[in-house]
Amino acid sequence: MPQFIEQPVIVKAAGNKPKQIEEFAGRVNTGDESISIARMVSPGGWVEPAQTPDFREMSVVLKGTLQVETREGICEVKAGQAIVLEPGEWVRYSTPDPEGAEYIAVCTPAFSPETVHRDEES
Repeated sequence: MPQFIEQPVIVKAAGNKPKQIEEFAGRVNTGDESISIARMVSPGGWVEPAQTPDFREMSVVLKGTLQVETREGICEVKAGQAIVLEPGEWVRYSTPDPEGAEYIAVCTPAFSPETVHRDEES
């Protein structure tokens, strides 16, 4: 049977500036622990603490540029592009360009504060 999701739930975001996270499916809005799907709207100059999550994260950029820093280097993911990060991979997301970014993030299993494993801020 279809499950209609009338609206997303706003989830608190980490980082130096306010970022909007709208979870459509996942632990918070639908109780689903297997997947989370969220729309992210990040302002220009936003950066969050690095993390080493236990989940796979796939991000599709709709507007602007999402900067993705890993141990291998920095990748600029622009509108119409996507990036996939595997569980256990160290990553730091940011939107250094003035226009920020809007993107869809899909995590499997679903995102949770307990499985994101953020670095200690210095």
